[in-house]
Amino acid sequence: MFTGIITAIGRITAVQALGASSVHGKRLAIETPAGYLDDLGLGESIAINGACMTVTGIEAVHTAAPRFTVDVSAESLARTAGLDQNGPVNLEKALRAGDRLGGHIVSGHVDGIGRVTRFEPVGESWLLTIAAPTALARYLAYKGSITVNGVSLTVNRVTDTADGAEININLIPHTVQNTALRTLTADAPVNLEIDLIARYVERMLSARSI
Repeated sequence: MFTGIITAIGRITAVQALGASSVHGKRLAIETPAGYLDDLGLGESIAINGACMTVTGIEAVHTAAPRFTVDVSAESLARTAGLDQNGPVNLEKALRAGDRLGGHIVSGHVDGIGRVTRFEPVGESWLLTIAAPTALARYLAYKGSITVNGVSLTVNRVTDTADGAEININLIPHTVQNTALRTLTADAPVNLEIDLIARYVERMLSARSI
């Protein structure tokens, strides 16, 4: 489990195919800030742009740029965005018992891919507008929580559209400066995870109607 509070910005520095066909996944090498991997072990979970992955290798721990590797299946690559190319990514280590739940309960399972339609400064903050697919639209609510590329955020506006819903999110300067969301541009794909509570509410309501 995670909270959606990013603990570091990493960088995918290498993407290696694990086979020659489309059914094979890829191995990612991710560079992190100095000291970030000191308390991370093989087999532990880590969220990369909101997708929970298993650490399969750790290298150069006591250097200025320690690295770790993860193996991503073809299924995961098909259902996420931004894990098959070099560039900055949001990182969050798994939640430990007794940790503060600073964001909201996040599973690290991407529910769908949204697309940025606007990302621009408004006053001291930034307006992020995302088009969400139809399958996720019913879970989005004003002042509800959503995870965007692993970051716990609050929905400030929801507008239903023919293709799903469009949501507005306000990003304070701290969030922009300390996450990889600052690299987003219009039309960029983003990983979305809906609020866990909304998922259970929808299931309970649908089960009652059977």
